[in-house]
Amino acid sequence: MNIPEGKKIYFSSDNHLGAPTAEASLPREQRFVAWLNEIEHDAAAIFLLGDLFDFWFEYRTVVPKGFVRTLGKLADLRDKGIPVYFFVGNHDLWMNGYFEKELNIPVYYKPQEFTFNNTTFFIGHGDGLGPGDKGYKRMKKVFISPFFKWCFRWLHPDIGVRIAQYLSVKNKLISGDDDATFLGEDNEWLVQYAKRKLETKHCDYFVFGHRHLPLEINLNEKSKYVNLGDWIQYYTYGEFDGKTLSLKKYELPNN
Repeated sequence: MNIPEGKKIYFSSDNHLGAPTAEASLPREQRFVAWLNEIEHDAAAIFLLGDLFDFWFEYRTVVPKGFVRTLGKLADLRDKGIPVYFFVGNHDLWMNGYFEKELNIPVYYKPQEFTFNNTTFFIGHGDGLGPGDKGYKRMKKVFISPFFKWCFRWLHPDIGVRIAQYLSVKNKLISGDDDATFLGEDNEWLVQYAKRKLETKHCDYFVFGHRHLPLEINLNEKSKYVNLGDWIQYYTYGEFDGKTLSLKKYELPNN
């Protein structure tokens, strides 16, 4: 993709809308939508790298209640011809066609490569990549299994969603407490994952979410790992101007 003059590519992740309660997350949702309103004038494309919702499960005819400001704005962006790409996270991996059919937004379940202005990007949420974290990797296999999804779908939505929301908040999955400490370059598993990828193929930028930390780490003289942070504590996002990807923080006007 060639980025038109004056246009930019934007990246965002880890909003966890709906947590710990709908009322508590509303100001964060309003701030996120305000950002989308602000960037639409120069957005060549917008990448959402997962955990937009703290929980999302699509039943055959039902999706979770709420998030109308975000969903409406995403629909508006697509109606205006602005490409939006969604990568599932570990909290909203149970997509089943709603984004594609209702919003015309493609959904990706694995990291993907993109090229903008001859600059290569490797993009994904980041969960389950790299060495270690074997417990989560085993758990994810259960979550994405057709049998597990079939069993969950038979729960009444009021019951299923309530159980999932309780478990999410109970285990402090939204807070990022387990992810919010920089472990050092040698122990950051996404850094290790990116370095291993570079052994077989060059990539200018590796862009992930999931860690809840804004990070920029040079992997070598030509490649960089970028973690986008979150919209819980940092309100950070990635901005590619056609030459350089940089992390920025969104502040509401007049703040």
